Amino acid sequence: MPPQRYSVTPQPIETLLTWIKSGEIAIPEIQRPFVWDATKVRNLLDSLYRGYPVGYLIAWKNPDIKLKNGETSAGKRILIDGQQRVTALMASLLGNSVLTKDYKSTTIRIAFHPLEEKFEVVNPAIEKDPAWLHDVSSVFELGARVTRISRNYLLVNPDADADVVEENIEKLRGIVGNQVGIIDLASDLDIETVTEIFIRVNSEGVALSQADFVMSKIAANETYGGNTLRKAIDYFCHLAEHPGFLSTVEQDQAFVGSEFYPKMKWLGGTVDDIYDPSYTDMLRVAFTSQFGRGRLQDLVALLSGRNFETKQYEESIAEDSFGKLSQGIHQFINESHFKRFIMIIRSAGFISASLISSQNVLNFAYIVYLHGRAMNINQAELEHHVRRWYALSILTGRYSGSPESAFDRDIRQINERGLAVHVNEVVAATLTDSFWSALLPQQMDTSSGNSPYFLAYQAAQVKAQDRGFLSQAITVLDLLLNRTDVHHTYPADFLKKQGLSRSRYNQIANFVLAQNEINIAIGNKDPQMYFAQLREQVRGGPLKYGGITNETELRVNLAAHCIPDTLLEDPSMPYPIFLERRRKLMALKLKHWFGGL
Repeated sequence: MPPQRYSVTPQPIETLLTWIKSGEIAIPEIQRPFVWDATKVRNLLDSLYRGYPVGYLIAWKNPDIKLKNGETSAGKRILIDGQQRVTALMASLLGNSVLTKDYKSTTIRIAFHPLEEKFEVVNPAIEKDPAWLHDVSSVFELGARVTRISRNYLLVNPDADADVVEENIEKLRGIVGNQVGIIDLASDLDIETVTEIFIRVNSEGVALSQADFVMSKIAANETYGGNTLRKAIDYFCHLAEHPGFLSTVEQDQAFVGSEFYPKMKWLGGTVDDIYDPSYTDMLRVAFTSQFGRGRLQDLVALLSGRNFETKQYEESIAEDSFGKLSQGIHQFINESHFKRFIMIIRSAGFISASLISSQNVLNFAYIVYLHGRAMNINQAELEHHVRRWYALSILTGRYSGSPESAFDRDIRQINERGLAVHVNEVVAATLTDSFWSALLPQQMDTSSGNSPYFLAYQAAQVKAQDRGFLSQAITVLDLLLNRTDVHHTYPADFLKKQGLSRSRYNQIANFVLAQNEINIAIGNKDPQMYFAQLREQVRGGPLKYGGITNETELRVNLAAHCIPDTLLEDPSMPYPIFLERRRKLMALKLKHWFGGL
């Protein structure tokens, strides 16, 4: 019979709240902001009042750690499931404020009707109705007396049954004596096992990521500044998306006085959205660049003080790990580093968030940049490596399968062999002649407008300073910055009438970036018609599509969009042949683009 790797202990809610206030159980803020709406808080109190079960809480014990003086310190328990329920109890029963998903502090007031035994979220009508206790937290205040509360209630509700009022308020006060089961998971369980237990026990089936566990370890640590580090990560992520959030951060005086705030306040004036990192992204980059590892479960172990050789847990390792991670976060949020990295990505043609297809590709490109900075690689050379690695990763889907394994493999190779050697070897091994001539055109047989190949193709057009399809002056860059839609070379409605399915007429090899007025002029015309009219247009005929009136200029424009210019002489090219030829031309354009990075 396998050994039981957990224990289940029922505890009164009152005891649980006391433990959390004293720090015996740490709330790591895995989900951080309070995401329940007030009606769920009301329903939780109603369930407790009626004696219904409210589910288990799951705690994972930190391992016992060997202190520097040789003594052993017992690890705290970290609450990994049940944060929302516990936060709801502390907000409604104790009157604690909570952070909303917008990181704004608010209170949750739940009213109680002693005669009808009902709970409701406080609203203006309830506030005017004396039949309600307007905030149940008043019943749980230190020194509160049920008799006094009942007496005050009866003063404004003289017809109420005094016995019923007192009995039900006493019943309300008694819910803190209700017991909740706490599942304590053994400290030596690995993350995969803990995650599996979490998913099976959690009725909503919400999965925890490796980064969630890292954040739990960080937030639960007070000795090495974990809570401040956690705030730095949270605040930076939120500021990257909402620069106006800086005014809220500035209200946190303790954080403003920390070493992190001066390094990130620059975000308050930014509007760039190319790289809006999540806390998972920040942790991946900081960890991999500082520790030379790619698996976040290793960071969980290191922050716990794990010695991978002795299998023991040591305070010195935990201290060193927190220091290195903190340094990694400092490097990540550094204004010069962050802005120069974004500039490099832009210089490859990825000039807007709409062209970014993978956060993990961005993450590792930033790791490459930070590594190069730490190694004092020449700036121009480093920019070259970052651009090529980013493009290679996009074109080959390098981090689309198992990103942690790929991160781990690449950073180890970079550290062992050097950045330039690793980049050049991977380029030579993957971006072969057959990749450009056969594999890439085959992979471009897709109808996904968010295909990384089509996004890279648009970046290549930006880099080449191409004009829009049939445009005389408007560039692809202009069109992308104005969020233009893609248009069809062979009109979609024309192909629909030929009986083609959506997946066929929406092939990326049929997409071009064009001005709306040009697209409207083409409408649903047969390509044979409008290409014949284009030929006449540049040979002195009427101006129908765009402003190009020179045949050489038109052929240059078609070449820039990888459109076979033979369509001008013989516009009867069948659609499947057009797609096949254009995919090959698009792949050649990407090859030329990559060579210029």
